[in-house]
Amino acid sequence: MAGNIFGNLFRLTTFGESHGNALGGIIDGCPAGIKLNFEKIQYELNRRRPGQSSIVTQRNEPDQVNFLSGIMEDITTGTPIGFIVYNKDYKSKDYNHIKNIYRPSHSDFTYEKKYGIRDYRGGGRSSARETICRVVAGAIAKQLIKDIKIISYVSSVGNISVNKSYKDLNLSKKMIEHSPIRCPDPDISKKMISMIHEIKKKGDTIGGTITCVIKNVPVGFGEPVFQKLHAELARAMLSINAVKGFEYGSGFRGTKLTGSQHNDLFDTPNGITKTNLSGGIQGGISNGMDIYFKIAFKPVATIMRKQKTIDKYGNFVFMEGKGRHDPCVLPRAIPIVESMTALVLADYWMYKKLSKYSSIIEK
Repeated sequence: MAGNIFGNLFRLTTFGESHGNALGGIIDGCPAGIKLNFEKIQYELNRRRPGQSSIVTQRNEPDQVNFLSGIMEDITTGTPIGFIVYNKDYKSKDYNHIKNIYRPSHSDFTYEKKYGIRDYRGGGRSSARETICRVVAGAIAKQLIKDIKIISYVSSVGNISVNKSYKDLNLSKKMIEHSPIRCPDPDISKKMISMIHEIKKKGDTIGGTITCVIKNVPVGFGEPVFQKLHAELARAMLSINAVKGFEYGSGFRGTKLTGSQHNDLFDTPNGITKTNLSGGIQGGISNGMDIYFKIAFKPVATIMRKQKTIDKYGNFVFMEGKGRHDPCVLPRAIPIVESMTALVLADYWMYKKLSKYSSIIEK
């Protein structure tokens, strides 16, 4: 199986399955001399972990990371950083009923047709539990690019939306984390939570959107033409389970404007613009303005309602989800979105550092 590596200079390789013994990863390219704050790493894992509220799966995992290499006395050594997170609370018997059945809108059918075998226990490698590895690496990446601020929040659930610009919201960590759904608008947050509870009672699931804002990115992140900053951010987001769409800046809304309406006119000699419909990226390169984008998440495919499907023998059958599942992935996806964003930015931070080093050598 290919496709388990993300990044170029700051690179993450992950391994493991949802109901296996453990998940883990190797981070290549992290510079030596970075003093790590392990409490911050665990904090990010706690934001992703199951069982943190009544609107997420009740699987009870401590999600404690163990580092195996690449760190000495809390400082990175420049060698590969190996880490592992053991699974503690998996109940594989909850999936016995789908051993020979393909769940609608899951990877069951495609995995078995591609590889000739699949791990039906929680989806195996296709499970969203794999994202725990991304959060570990992303937490380290955040400490590498510590001057850059990454903030994400839930901006819609179903047809309930935050109808304000991110600039008009209180995007403090305290405000966002205070809400179980991680929405900074208190009134909208209550409506979202109420909707999820109602959906859960019906044995159904719901999707929505997450908005991510990145501040203090210096001018020059991005490597055109095939590694444009927005292209790599899109690739990172679309690699997350359940993501169905990505837009940055004006996005699809910009298609309704004319060029004179859409152009970001310069306001100062140092490149600050009056508007930021470009979303902080022009020509695939960061321009120093805020970068902002939105990601669409589908409803979780596993529902506690009877559905018609097929089995591996080509028969039509009925099935119903069992076990512990998220009625809505959005609140737990927030740290995953931020982690993947941090991995992209850490990669470009390394490119910029390498470019400066090359210039010194040439001189």
